[in-house]
Amino acid sequence: MELDVSAKRPVMLGVVGDSATGKTTLTQGIEQLLGPERVTVICVDDYHKYNRQQRKVVDLTPLHPECNYMDIMEQHLKLLKEGKPILKPVYNHSRGDFDPPVYIQPAEYVIIDGLLAYHTKEMREVFDIRLFLDPSEDLRRRWKITRDTTKRGYTEEAVLADLDKREPDSQAFIRPQRAFADTIVRFYSDPNNEGGSDSFLNVKLTMTGNLQHPDFSKVVTRPDGSGGVRLSMGRESGKVAEFVDIFGYITEEKALKLERYIIEELHLTGHNLEEELGQYTAGLVTRRSHPLALTQLFLVYHLLRARKPATKPSTGTIAAEGFAR
Repeated sequence: MELDVSAKRPVMLGVVGDSATGKTTLTQGIEQLLGPERVTVICVDDYHKYNRQQRKVVDLTPLHPECNYMDIMEQHLKLLKEGKPILKPVYNHSRGDFDPPVYIQPAEYVIIDGLLAYHTKEMREVFDIRLFLDPSEDLRRRWKITRDTTKRGYTEEAVLADLDKREPDSQAFIRPQRAFADTIVRFYSDPNNEGGSDSFLNVKLTMTGNLQHPDFSKVVTRPDGSGGVRLSMGRESGKVAEFVDIFGYITEEKALKLERYIIEELHLTGHNLEEELGQYTAGLVTRRSHPLALTQLFLVYHLLRARKPATKPSTGTIAAEGFAR
């Protein structure tokens, strides 16, 4: 009897985006849903060549490939894809320096987040699902200022100066990776959200490629968006794409109905929606967002489908065959 080698290989999810685009926030909910014991999360920022002080001397930003050990990063991603362990470096963002390396044995699902995980063709090919986070720039700048001043010891002036210095590398190396993603997540503000709370941000999911998607049709009765969710099709970078818009004004009742529906369809039990999904920090305060929770559920759907591929081809619509039973 021939051994099924692929069964030992983890499902690989890439979560790429610029600094402070919400990569960690998004992956934390995914990890909670699947179970921490089933998930290995690795940040490829750990592969920086230089610490914070050394970067000032060499005059490179962390966004530049020459500021990272890209060859080791690529080698480690390939080993993880094969289900093999790695000895991973550790970059401590709080101190701006390196901690001792750690031994990593990949679990059933491996989530790789960071700045440059799609930089080479060889790296892109290790992923079963490639996600790119692309929030509006005003949001990203605000998130970075809040995070770096409350958690990383920077002043606001220093963060703003760093953002300006990094901009050429963001444009040259980070944003072009968007074209290699099969799912793009874009959070943006609702002009009618007078309070400005991130709990009521809108999110647009743009999906290309052959991924099959959840069937919201049993729950979303108004596909025009008046119920808080809009489903549509169009084109993205010349490719046919499917779009799911989740609006910040979605009601508590509708959001919870959608969240519970997807959890039931995925046969995920024993989850506390309020404590596990949609959690984010605003400075030092933890809050909850239904659009974020639904985005996390949507991505878990894709991961579970990647572990157990569908037997039927995609219908090419938002309603995926075999999802609604």
